[in-house]
Amino acid sequence: MERTLQTSVDDWLRLLAGTGGELGTLLAQPTEEQGRRGHLHTLREITQQPYTWIETARNLAPRAAELRSALAHVTRDDRPGFLALTGSGSSLYAGECLAPGLQSVLGIPVQGVASGELLTHPQGHLPRDTPCLVVSFARSGNSPESEAVLDALRGIPSCRHLVITCNRHGRLAARGTGDPSVTVVVLDDKTCDRSLVMTSSFTNMVLAGRLLAFTTDPPDYEARALRLAGLGAQVLIRHGDGLAAAARSSFRSAVYLGSGGRYGSAREAALKMLEMTSGRVMTFPETYLGLRHGPMCAVDEESLIVCFLSTDAVARAYEADLVRELNRKGLGARKVLVGAAVPDDLVSGGDLVVDVPGLGAVDDHDATLLDVLVGQTLAFFRCMATGLRPDSPSDDGVISRVVESFEIHRRT
Repeated sequence: MERTLQTSVDDWLRLLAGTGGELGTLLAQPTEEQGRRGHLHTLREITQQPYTWIETARNLAPRAAELRSALAHVTRDDRPGFLALTGSGSSLYAGECLAPGLQSVLGIPVQGVASGELLTHPQGHLPRDTPCLVVSFARSGNSPESEAVLDALRGIPSCRHLVITCNRHGRLAARGTGDPSVTVVVLDDKTCDRSLVMTSSFTNMVLAGRLLAFTTDPPDYEARALRLAGLGAQVLIRHGDGLAAAARSSFRSAVYLGSGGRYGSAREAALKMLEMTSGRVMTFPETYLGLRHGPMCAVDEESLIVCFLSTDAVARAYEADLVRELNRKGLGARKVLVGAAVPDDLVSGGDLVVDVPGLGAVDDHDATLLDVLVGQTLAFFRCMATGLRPDSPSDDGVISRVVESFEIHRRT
C-alpha cells in the first residue's frame, strides 16, 4: 500500500475507485456527475490525503534547517521562550493538535491561541518581553484575523513569526515575504481546498507543523508520514463503508472524545459534522475525563459518540473506564471507536470499530491526522444523507469558505 501511495495522487485515487466500496463508487462517477451532485471537490480532497501527506513531508524535509533556525529564537538554553500556535476555527484546532507533542519535544511552553484572542487580549496570551515564535496556520491566508495578528505583532522585538499556509497567493503569505522576522511555508496547491470546509488543508498543515519536532531528524519525519499514509489508506479502504453506514444511522447529535492532542482532532471532527450538515446535527467535543463534569447530561439515546482512543497505556485506561461507564448507563445511540486493539468490552451492539493496526508505530501526536480523516468521512456521508451538497453545504450563505471582511480595531 505504501508503495502504491508513492506514485501519484491520481494513481492512488484510481486504486481507491476500483475497490468497489462506497467511496470508490463515488470516485468512479464521471466528473460531471460528481459536480452535479455537489461532491466533486470535497470527495477528492478527503480521499487524496494519504498521498498528500507523503508529498508534504517530502517537500518540507529539506527545509528542516530553516525551521530549526526559526525555533532557535525560543529554544536557547540561556533564554528559553514561548511557542504560540494560532489560527481561527479549524486553523486553531490544527495548533491544538500539535501543542502537546511539540511541548514534550521542545521543552518550552507551547499553546494553541485563537487569532481573535491575540487581537482582543494579546497581553493575556503572550508573555511580556519573553522570546516568542508565533506560528500562524491559514488555508487561504485571506481571513481578517490572520493578517491583523501578523501586522499587530511583527513590530514587537521579542516576536518572530512562522506562517504555514496552503495559498501562495494569499495576503498572509505576501505579508511575510521579504521580512527577516517571518518564515513562510507554503504547501502544495492541491492542499488548498476548493470546497467550503477544510479537509486536505487541515491535515497537511498539522503534518507541516509536526516538522518542528523533527528538525534534527527529517528522515524520521518522512518515514512517519509514509507510515501515516499507509494507515490512512487502509482506513478509507477498509472502513469507508462502515463509516458511511454509521453516518446514515439514527442520531441527532454527536459528541467527539479525545485526550491530549487528540482533543484537538475531536474539536476539528466535531466542527466538520456541524459545518457539513449546516447545523442540523449539533456537536460538541470533550475530553474523556471532562465529560463526567456536566457535559454527560447532553449524551442521550439519540447521540453518536465518536471515541479517539489513545495508544498510551495510562491515557487508554482512563478512556476505557469512561467508555465502560457510558455503556453501563446506556448512553448514546451507538459509538464509533477509533484506535488499535480496541477491547471487546468497550463495544456494544451497533458500534463501529475503526481498527488501526500499526498505530503504535507512530504515536498519539501523529494519530490526529487519522482521527480527522475519520471525522471528515463521517461528516461527508452524513451531509449526503441529509440531502445537502458537500462542496457547499451552507446554501443560505451563513458560512463561507473565507470569512468575510470585518473592521479591525487597533490598540493605540
